[in-house]
Amino acid sequence: MVDPYPPIADYALLADCHSTALVHRAGSIDWACLRRFDAGSAFGRLLDWERGGHFALTIRDAVARRSYIDGTLVLETRWEGPHGAAVVHDAFAMHAGGRHAPRHQLLRVVECTEGQVDVDVVIAPRFDYGDLRPWLRTMGPGAYAAIGGDDALALVTDAPLSVDRGCCLLHGGTRLTAGARLRFSLLSQPSHELNPSATRVGEVDSRLGETIRWWQRWSQDTRTPQRHADLVRRSAAVLKGLTCAPTGAIVAAATTSLPEQVGGERNWDYRFCWIRDATMTLQALDQAGHREVASGFRQFLMRATAGHADDIQIMYGAYGQRRLPEQELDLTGYRGSRPVRIGNRAATQRQLDVFGHILDAAHAWDADGSRLDPEEWRFLRSVVDAAAGAWQDPDRGMWEMRGPPMHFVHSKVMLWVALDRGVRLAEQGAGDGDVERWRATRERLRDVVERRGVAPDGGYFTQTLDGTAVDAALLRLPMVGFVDVRDPRMLATTAMIRERLAQPGGFIRRYQTDGRDGLPGSEGAFLLCSFWLAEVLALQGEVEEAERLFAHAVDAGNDLGLFAEEYDAATGELLGNYPQAFTHLGLIQAAFTLDSARTQFGGRSRSSA
Repeated sequence: MVDPYPPIADYALLADCHSTALVHRAGSIDWACLRRFDAGSAFGRLLDWERGGHFALTIRDAVARRSYIDGTLVLETRWEGPHGAAVVHDAFAMHAGGRHAPRHQLLRVVECTEGQVDVDVVIAPRFDYGDLRPWLRTMGPGAYAAIGGDDALALVTDAPLSVDRGCCLLHGGTRLTAGARLRFSLLSQPSHELNPSATRVGEVDSRLGETIRWWQRWSQDTRTPQRHADLVRRSAAVLKGLTCAPTGAIVAAATTSLPEQVGGERNWDYRFCWIRDATMTLQALDQAGHREVASGFRQFLMRATAGHADDIQIMYGAYGQRRLPEQELDLTGYRGSRPVRIGNRAATQRQLDVFGHILDAAHAWDADGSRLDPEEWRFLRSVVDAAAGAWQDPDRGMWEMRGPPMHFVHSKVMLWVALDRGVRLAEQGAGDGDVERWRATRERLRDVVERRGVAPDGGYFTQTLDGTAVDAALLRLPMVGFVDVRDPRMLATTAMIRERLAQPGGFIRRYQTDGRDGLPGSEGAFLLCSFWLAEVLALQGEVEEAERLFAHAVDAGNDLGLFAEEYDAATGELLGNYPQAFTHLGLIQAAFTLDSARTQFGGRSRSSA
């Protein structure tokens, strides 16, 4: 049987800071969560090819080349066939004021640019992850509705379409000649508020132009390093697209249950806001010139936690939801990768590094001149107190192990970060606190890590206290100021990570999947960790090697500069949820670090200098 599922890299991202869609290079939208990042999919055959639904817009007998319009998430696909050529533009409609009044509108426009082309259209909505075949209605000339449960789609188009109620889809074929266009506007609406006349097909062109201008205005403020500027711009736009405009939350990825191992069960829902991921995303966007994103997340953090450290979760829904129960859907999964999950049980895990990420971000905000108000300080002070009380506890670690809790060195270091930044903020006048206790606990943590978190044989930092394994999270230790990047222990750690966790091409796994994480099977190389390794090597003076590894990691992306969470070095396939904020923020930070290291070391390796 032929596997119908395309490679993950074949997809382009559309986003409007509320919702996302993935468009295949052949013109089919195979994943779309409309209105909200975490909504049930309206088109979802990426997770079940037979039941999931799709929206295909293709040019018959033609070859496609695609790109984003500069500075935007507006996809432009150019088709060339034996008798003519066409261009298709895909985007979510954007406009000034869209934060509070989004259009929830998907735009698709095809124009014949020379000769003649035949356009084929199939629109098969399937609500609630394919569970619900909608009621299709004709609402007037060129106006259609798909209704089911609490969902509805209102379509207006100048394309002639037929309704197939038996197969529950719209379809049509049209021949276009040079200069002719077809337009599609798909509005997502609550079913009880269905209003097909909310937009007119004549508005589609102007809304597409408005969307292009919106993105280009935002992107004109993007700061880039001297090299890899296009990649940094693209990654910044992806991170912006994954930011929830109404709340300031930043979701980890656009998808759920794309597998870390094809056919395996390491399939998770990433359409939520992890505090760790979000604070690191803010650092990357700050480097790229978009500090304004931080203010929205600061407010989200205070609301979601209710201002109490005792109630901190590691992750929340994009609108601050705390309950994210994990469920398994009766879907076949991408290339048979089951279970297909929605929700994420990791929301209930204890991951102590989150305290450090919060305080590190707050310290950066304060250093940038954005002073903390008294309510924020009361919250932060309670976080530091919580870190001081938890330093002897085990946790699940930043990689969300589903095995027993352990004493992860990275978690201990991030507790040290929470205490260190709390002390600094108090000393700089942010507010009062039990500073002497914080200082004393900070020193105890350093002593514990340096005595029990360094292998006696080898002198490298270890994954857990009194252990011998390594973990790519240890590459973060110099980044947060715990140890100098050229400290002999860090040099030994870097070497050991490369020895034990490297795959062909220098790609790095997170850790050795030896069953201790509570899950069967294995996973691919974690692309964020590959960018971290390039950063650390560059700061250690190994600039040429850092450049080589950075180039390999970049090559793992697709033709649009989009990256998933992981990469299979053996097959060259992207794995895991997509596009992944972690990978894109890692690219941005590594690109800037390499730029700085080139200046510092003159493009030479320390060993050859």
